[in-house]
Amino acid sequence: MRRGCLIPFGAEVGADGGVRFRLWAPKAKRVDVCIENPGKVFPFPAKGDGWFELSTNEAGPGTQYRFRIDGGIKVPDPASRFQAHDVNGASEVVDPRAFDWQDESWRGRPWDEAVIYELHVGAFSPEGTFRGLEQKLDYLCDLGVTGIELMPIADFSGQRNWGYDGVLPYAPDSSYGRPEDLKRLIQSAHAKGLMVFLDVVYNHFGPEGNYLHIYAPQFLTKRHHTPWGDAINFDGPGSRMVRDFFLSNAIYWLEEYHFDGLRLDAVHAIVDDSKPDFLTQLAQTVRERSGEKRFIHLILENDDNAAHYLRRGSENRVALYDAQWNDDLHHAMHVLLTSESDGYYADYTRRPVGSLCRCLAEGFAYQGEYSKFRHAHRGESSAGLPLSAFVSFLQNHDQVGNRAFGERIGQLASAEEVKAAVEILLLAPLPPMLFMGEEFGAATPFLYFCDFEGDLAKAVTNGRRNEFARFAKFGSPGLRNRIPDPNAEQTFLQSKLDWQTVPCECHSRWLKLYRELLALRRKEIVPILGQIGKAQIELCDERRRALSVAWSMEKGGWLELRANLGDAAIDIFGKISSRVIYASNGEVVKASDHGLLPPWGVVWRSQF
Repeated sequence: MRRGCLIPFGAEVGADGGVRFRLWAPKAKRVDVCIENPGKVFPFPAKGDGWFELSTNEAGPGTQYRFRIDGGIKVPDPASRFQAHDVNGASEVVDPRAFDWQDESWRGRPWDEAVIYELHVGAFSPEGTFRGLEQKLDYLCDLGVTGIELMPIADFSGQRNWGYDGVLPYAPDSSYGRPEDLKRLIQSAHAKGLMVFLDVVYNHFGPEGNYLHIYAPQFLTKRHHTPWGDAINFDGPGSRMVRDFFLSNAIYWLEEYHFDGLRLDAVHAIVDDSKPDFLTQLAQTVRERSGEKRFIHLILENDDNAAHYLRRGSENRVALYDAQWNDDLHHAMHVLLTSESDGYYADYTRRPVGSLCRCLAEGFAYQGEYSKFRHAHRGESSAGLPLSAFVSFLQNHDQVGNRAFGERIGQLASAEEVKAAVEILLLAPLPPMLFMGEEFGAATPFLYFCDFEGDLAKAVTNGRRNEFARFAKFGSPGLRNRIPDPNAEQTFLQSKLDWQTVPCECHSRWLKLYRELLALRRKEIVPILGQIGKAQIELCDERRRALSVAWSMEKGGWLELRANLGDAAIDIFGKISSRVIYASNGEVVKASDHGLLPPWGVVWRSQF
């Protein structure tokens, strides 16, 4: 099966093998298409409203080209499908129909089955490529995850980057391989029953390689501001083409590459006063395009806890977005495990058990309450939403990588404590997410890395280190200078997973636990997720760090969690007489017969 996605921007290969080039450049008076090897220049006829368009048989698949603006600077195609020579080089004409897909029977998987594995393509496998990841798919299937989520792959400057500095959102970065390598990866994943999600960045462009300000300054606006500077213009003059550019991008990844869903990065930084806003329009567009043909899942990262994006329609169907990363749950659990109180963790130090319980029962901990850290009220009521709308995690790229030294939770809390947290999150009726390597207790850090040069590299390094000046333990400039240089290759190499350690007992023991818990989730939890109704918090004891939450079933019965997240045994108000799905160990079961739960003990039980 051969397919592509016709987009209104960039280079499209026609049925005759020729190419239609199209560029929106409202500031330019003249645009030329410059074809390299052999060097040829074609004037780009203006079509009105800032559009330039040219169809020619002098180009075809594999042609390298750039656009020359007003006889001066040559720029890459902002909708380039591939950049063989990085963000400042020539763009390549790609014919998407050249790849023969073999996954036409794949419809995806229901969201209730989601167990997501977040990874960075460059740091996950020894090869650091799409092909290297493809070789690890069997491992991921055996682990028990049902979907992999790729950190952003849009073309960025240099050979290594987290991906959030992308500037050419249609081009998979060449350091990971060619477009057909990515398609082959997705096809192989589908053949093994794995969904593939892509993290996309629609809130800013990276600091190197973005030329839009030269010929299409309408892409940015000074009316709104973001942590990265001027905001992308989603609601001012010229915003229609800007919105179309990103709407087309979402459809492009879903249809041309057959991704099963998108995770939208930091949407709280997308400022849009129009109605419908961009996020609503994007979700509506995707839902209309996909219809009932296959499962498409949309996930948000949204610090605003805007529950209205997660609302359900008739028959509990997703109206806009399937789910949101639930930072509240992570922060509450992190405070319980580490007692850290810096930054946003301060909002969870007073009632960490209560915050965790509310997340397990209702989704968000902050549903309109005042946040001292943000100096504002935060969130909307989420109590009426299904728990499937809240992705839970103990680690992710942000929560590990935004630490100065990239420590994982295993370096910050004891194995006993981390084990209890994992036993809660992997069996709770919320879709869980793992961060690469956590399943075998990876000791390698995940540091912030990039590959800039010159003054920009110095600015990024100094900025990264100065970010931590507000933390007491980094008050000394000398200590801040010990924070790894993001631009150093060694910083990236330190962040790559060390697969040779997996057979070691201390790591294989973790892997065994994760496999067992995910198998148990598949057997016991997934079949009842569609029946789960209201949750009841039966115990929430901050002093003893104990909790009990029960979820009722629509057709009768219940699922219950009892957990002791403290260092002393506690009375769990009665013997556990119903069926035990899971207990931390034999001592937990033995003690529970006497109404006690040992330190860091977890028990799941059910009655259906």
